[in-house]
Amino acid sequence: MIRTSAIRDAWHPQTREDRDAILRELQAVLASPHFCNSKRYPALLQYIVENTLAGKSELLKERTLGVEVFDRSPSYDTNADTVVRYTAGEVRKRLSLYYHELDEKPVIQISLPAGSYIPEFLHSQEEPKESAGHAPSSSSLVHEPLGHTILDAVSPWTGDGELHATALAEIHPHSTTHSRRWWLSVAAIVAVIALAGFGWRYRAGHPSTPIDEFWAPILRNQPAVMVCVGGSVFSQSHVSGVDTAGKDIVYPFVSMQSASAIASLAGMIERNGATTRLQPSATTPLTELRERPAILLGGFNNEWSMRLLDPLPYHLAQLPEESIVETAKPETRWVRDPSLPYSSADDYALVARFRDTTTDGWVVVLAGVGRNGTEAAAQFATSPHYMQLLRDQLGKNIANQNIEVILRVKVIDGKTGAPSIQTVRAW
Repeated sequence: MIRTSAIRDAWHPQTREDRDAILRELQAVLASPHFCNSKRYPALLQYIVENTLAGKSELLKERTLGVEVFDRSPSYDTNADTVVRYTAGEVRKRLSLYYHELDEKPVIQISLPAGSYIPEFLHSQEEPKESAGHAPSSSSLVHEPLGHTILDAVSPWTGDGELHATALAEIHPHSTTHSRRWWLSVAAIVAVIALAGFGWRYRAGHPSTPIDEFWAPILRNQPAVMVCVGGSVFSQSHVSGVDTAGKDIVYPFVSMQSASAIASLAGMIERNGATTRLQPSATTPLTELRERPAILLGGFNNEWSMRLLDPLPYHLAQLPEESIVETAKPETRWVRDPSLPYSSADDYALVARFRDTTTDGWVVVLAGVGRNGTEAAAQFATSPHYMQLLRDQLGKNIANQNIEVILRVKVIDGKTGAPSIQTVRAW
């Protein structure tokens, strides 16, 4: 039996038509979900492809890419700032996923070899193959043109999902060997259809849960998830007994409540097949936050929580006292009762998940006014029960919404009680 298989070789375009064909393929790739929702990945891929086609592959070096694509200064430290290496790795992975998911592979494919910033262009060539152990002859040769095999396999099915034996006989009235192969092919197709039907019924019977919807933008296709944690130092001048650790503090500490929050997050992340990467907020540069989705843990001890929440409907404010504030109505505040001991005053927390314009990525912030609020925020965000309450309150799927939730938290003898929803905003 003769079949055709696609052989892909590295291809060097020679004519303007060749280069135009690659540019059309580039546009198809950039329009895919793997690239269209980001700025950095399309920018790098487009730059390296266009410069390769222009014969300027000598420009495709890490420092040059950092300056030209990511607006770094010419003297930036490539060891400390890995934006080019990380983005190239993501582009490489996303190209592979894009082509893997296509049902019909394009004639031209774009790839980025490991360890290189110079793309390769692969061109398919159809090459005939003979079945093992059989020499082709005029009597035994069956030509199966690409694109008709599936139609031939499906055509014997009736509208009720049954097979007509006579139809099979008419399509392949050949030798016993061919008949056996044909039946094996049909059996394989039946198995695929059955599995697909089972998968559809399983998804229909097991829809995504609210906790899946909430965390999908952060955990999707991420082997490691960064948890950026606010650090503290002891301070007798502060009502809580601690203050924010700055960049000059070599060994900041976290409270027991923050440690509990980290444990809750790490367990949830691990159940989703990823690993947790802890990072102190004081020494986390913006480039790190731009490279991947991030979880910001902590409120007033985490400068990134303060900065990224600032333009949202609800944010953290330090004056006149540490509180959560409604941006449109600054007089609306959620603040701990200063007349009560710190260990007995109810706390408040802000749970936010949003696509941030500064980092061009998804961010989750779990920020308490005090340490008890931060612990309760993590409990809320990792609990199927509380996520169901959130979806019930919003009355819709929460997978792609920007969301802010304000929680009230009972505190007794310094212990964190159950959180309750005060208000929710989604847009």
